[in-house]
Amino acid sequence: MTDAQTKMQFLFALRSKGVTDARVLTAMEKIDRAAFVRGLFAERAYEDMPLPIACGQTISQPSVVGLMTQALDVQPRHKVLEVGCGSGYQAAILSQLARRVYTIDRFKRLVTDAQSVFDSLGIANITALTADGSFGLAEQAPFDRILLTAAAEDPPGPLLAQLRVGGIMVLPVGQSDTVQSLIRVTRLEKGFDYEELRPVRFVPLIEGIGQD
Repeated sequence: MTDAQTKMQFLFALRSKGVTDARVLTAMEKIDRAAFVRGLFAERAYEDMPLPIACGQTISQPSVVGLMTQALDVQPRHKVLEVGCGSGYQAAILSQLARRVYTIDRFKRLVTDAQSVFDSLGIANITALTADGSFGLAEQAPFDRILLTAAAEDPPGPLLAQLRVGGIMVLPVGQSDTVQSLIRVTRLEKGFDYEELRPVRFVPLIEGIGQD
């Protein structure tokens, strides 16, 4: 199968799972998932499945990345915070849609590896940092959009506080050993609006900095 055929199949699979936003599809066509998958699994980069990466983490399946990105509704002037950098793939997709992306992870190795891929792809509007994601990034707040790629039992208070009025946060919520729900939180002038989107399964959001 040629690269063009592989990419067409990849995009068709995304559409069939409900990723229909043209800007999101264009971003996912432009960013090569294979650049973020190492070793044995590189040849499976275009399959719609999660794959293992370093530090016991995973790169999410592309359809979930697409659906989460679509739900976030990122606009060209937006400043976005991603909690859970992982491989860097999700941040790279966001970088095509937003003005500036801040991505944080508790594992320094993942942040370093992701930054090297961003550099190799010439992506200059991502700032990758090692930090405890449950506390967000107060010094850069408020954010127009916040995305969590790890499941919390409830939307973390510090992250809600760092969301601009009118801003949107998308995250998986639920116990790590049961089915979680992907929810979209919109900050209103007074309070928050919560919308449940679909069942998902993610690694849990853990406080502290990783030792790996």
